[in-house]
Amino acid sequence: MSDIIHLLPDSVANQIAAGEVIQRPASVIKELVENALDAGATHIQVVVEDAGKTLVQVVDNGCGMSDTDARLSFERHATSKIQQATDLFALRTMGFRGEALASIAAVAQVELRTKQQGKDLGTSICIEGSKVTCQEPVACPAGANFAVRNLFFNIPARRKFLKSNQTELANITSEFERIALAHPDIAFTLHSGGSVMLDLPGGNFRQRIVGIFGRRIDKHLVPVEVDTTLAHISGFVGMPAAARRKNAHQYLFVNGRFMRHPYFAKAILTAYERLIPDGQQVPFFINFEVDPARIDVNIHPTKTEIKFEDDSAIFQILLAAVRESLGKYGAVPAIDFNTEGRPDIPTFNNEFNASSAPITPPTIHVNTAFNPFDTGSQAEASSNDFAPHGSDNSSAAAYRTHHPAPAPLDWQQIYENAQRQAAQQPQAANQGDATIEIESHYNNESPASDTMSATPDALPQPSDNALYNNLPLPDQNEWQAKSAADLLQYNGRYIVTGISSGLALIDQHKAHMRILYERYIKQQQAHKAPSQQMLFPEPFTTSPSEGIVLEQIMPQLKEVGFDITTTAPNTYEISGTPVGTEGLSPTALVTSILTDAIAGQADAAATIGHIIALALARKVAMPVGQYLTTTEMSELIGQLFSCESPAITPDGAPTMIIINPEKMF
Repeated sequence: MSDIIHLLPDSVANQIAAGEVIQRPASVIKELVENALDAGATHIQVVVEDAGKTLVQVVDNGCGMSDTDARLSFERHATSKIQQATDLFALRTMGFRGEALASIAAVAQVELRTKQQGKDLGTSICIEGSKVTCQEPVACPAGANFAVRNLFFNIPARRKFLKSNQTELANITSEFERIALAHPDIAFTLHSGGSVMLDLPGGNFRQRIVGIFGRRIDKHLVPVEVDTTLAHISGFVGMPAAARRKNAHQYLFVNGRFMRHPYFAKAILTAYERLIPDGQQVPFFINFEVDPARIDVNIHPTKTEIKFEDDSAIFQILLAAVRESLGKYGAVPAIDFNTEGRPDIPTFNNEFNASSAPITPPTIHVNTAFNPFDTGSQAEASSNDFAPHGSDNSSAAAYRTHHPAPAPLDWQQIYENAQRQAAQQPQAANQGDATIEIESHYNNESPASDTMSATPDALPQPSDNALYNNLPLPDQNEWQAKSAADLLQYNGRYIVTGISSGLALIDQHKAHMRILYERYIKQQQAHKAPSQQMLFPEPFTTSPSEGIVLEQIMPQLKEVGFDITTTAPNTYEISGTPVGTEGLSPTALVTSILTDAIAGQADAAATIGHIIALALARKVAMPVGQYLTTTEMSELIGQLFSCESPAITPDGAPTMIIINPEKMF
């Protein structure tokens, strides 16, 4: 039998390696920009065409390369960053493995023009699929100019799995933002389709954050800084008012490198306990300066997952630093006594006290003979002995209101009577009657006064989805036959009504959400919806990555009634909103929909339409606590039962609970 094991050609090995390092056009930008940073560049330009599928060009003014280095840089594991294995534990550069250029050249057509500082001529080299096609001297500026064309041209299977242009461009801008945030002193420019998407001059960290995400975030930033022997931590966290349900701007950097570290993110969010609602997120931008020997960045090809030797100690340091900053800069609500409406607190005046009667502390008389088990007038009279000495009858009555008399001595007789009645009547009815009789005798109240004593949280809740997936709902004929007098609203939240299958408790907010959601979906399908024009258009700005998603969902926004125009790159004006959204902030409404669209990462129009309709229904649905007339309740429930899925909200929560009287006891 002949030998079957052989070495792979370098071109095939490079294509396999490229699958780990180069996943999409954004990966090319990450690797090339990091090389430019290692070369000492102070200005980096990135140009993309067709969302990077046709062209990705990175131009820098760094140190450049000689003709020999330019040729050798495309070989696998060719690097100038490390000489031996111990150098891996003292890394201060972005790249070091020497895989990026070889991987890019294996799956694309690459042209490099580079010249060293002080040289007259540079070098031009062209490579296609790991094969050098030409290399010659050329006149060019100092630095490096990489042009990567037709990514995955020789691997059609990989190219067809690339997403739409909007999605790939959003990934490019996200990667660009991470690198730009990590190096605020470097000037960056991003061009796409012949227009400038981002132009960021060099500055400090706060200026870079504002330059990318807009001025609206500036007022919500709280500085954080702490210096210890383990790490120097600096950056900014958001005020509690900036908390969002999802897709908050959260960035962690270590030694100028973006990283994903859920453990440290948890430390920051722990500092916001009881300051923000559960499930919400706050923006943060935190830099870590750590000894390279105490971290390991070589555990993932993309170098975004990093191990810390002292992660538990840094967790505590970060938590304490964020809490200190929130308290120091007034992020925690506090009582302010320097306001105009402060109460007048009387001061101690010696002159006034000298001319008046002397102030003596009050005395309290305790009746040691008081027996709490005595009944009648003796117990009532004895209870006055616990009131402050010298108080009038009204004060004693008020005291007894908050401190009721103890239970009567005949409570055992009451319980025996209740048991005797329970033995003579059906069990289900007697238990309720006995309970009412005991409570009414104990509190000296009528049974009717305790009819609705339960809180909303005490209402029955379904244990699983099966309870409301197959609810025995009434049909339209049954509902139209009902009278509005059969409806009852409880606590401004629930509508209680009887149906053939039992007692229905309907959550009015969730029911209205279901109604609105199906209405918006039908409007999108019909491609028409009424729009309420605004007297004064409201402007708002987005980050480049948010702007890409907004342009993607703009047709669906117009179908549900929004009128949004673009006035400048990443700047928009809202001129009209859907009918029924009066009283809501148009900017907050669009931002909420945009946040859901980004979190959903939707590509299909149907999915985007679902996200928009759901976000709009959540915002427009009537709030919890709004009281309704019987006519309004009747119309609301009639519209609910005419929906396709009246039992659940669009996000899967039950809109109602049906109580079967035969299974209540």
